[in-house]
Amino acid sequence: MASQRQKKGRPVSGWLNLDKPLGMTSTQAVSVVKRLFGAQKAGHAGTLDPLATGCLPIALGEATKTVPFVMDGRKIYGFTVRWGEETRTDDAEGQPVAVSDVRPTRAAIEAILPEFIGEILQVPPAFSAIKVEGARAYDLARDGEDVVLEARPIQVHRLDLVEMPDENTAVFAAECGKGTYVRAIARDMARALGTRGHVVGLRRLLVGPFEEAAMVKLDQLRALQEEGGSDACDQVMSPVELALRDLLEVRLNDTDAARLRNGQSVLLRGRDAPANGETVFATVGGTLVAIGEVERGEFHPSRVFVGG
Repeated sequence: MASQRQKKGRPVSGWLNLDKPLGMTSTQAVSVVKRLFGAQKAGHAGTLDPLATGCLPIALGEATKTVPFVMDGRKIYGFTVRWGEETRTDDAEGQPVAVSDVRPTRAAIEAILPEFIGEILQVPPAFSAIKVEGARAYDLARDGEDVVLEARPIQVHRLDLVEMPDENTAVFAAECGKGTYVRAIARDMARALGTRGHVVGLRRLLVGPFEEAAMVKLDQLRALQEEGGSDACDQVMSPVELALRDLLEVRLNDTDAARLRNGQSVLLRGRDAPANGETVFATVGGTLVAIGEVERGEFHPSRVFVGG
């Protein structure tokens, strides 16, 4: 009975490409979406700060098993930097910690951009979700502790200066990999330019397969729920498999699918069989069965899916 009580809600599975509103934490957004869908389980793929908006992929039900594959995907951001002031949080929420009268020119900004492209070392903001001896860095920072995080390698594929509305402000676009903090890019660019700076606007435009054009606003979701109940929200949901689009699909028969669902490996035959060590996903009749690794021609399931 206790286990049944824990599974309150609908066994709905899929992805919602949420356009997270300003001022809401990612955790709060997941809670709202979970309630509107009446879902048993929900999680998100990649935290957005409360002052950031845009793409927050939310996994429902079985889709939570595919979250790592979305988090590993590329991300695109648009962000605005205000020159002349560095803050504790590297955004507009924090108290000023340093100021400068220097205002960089377009030529100066464009000259330093190559320094921030490719694999670079980045010190994450003290106000971040990174764990320090079991505690979140932002919790320690809020408690007044002096948080010093180590530099770590990140990948920035593209960084462009989009416009300069005035001498105090510059707008950028960045495409980067997992673990990159745009606030830290802004902080470090300002320092490289001989000034100080912080982010005053941040919008995520893409996470892996989730694009800006397909984002759903909370108000749209609320309207659907009010008109047709939680079931009506399903129409804006994407399939679980969307998160796996960069993986090879293996189509199996019912017998092999049953073996995978029981945690057993299956032999993959034919010249089109995946390479050794490759991560693939298996389907039967178009229904997702498992994700796993191929070793010596055998598919070993690492995540098995319910349904179908």
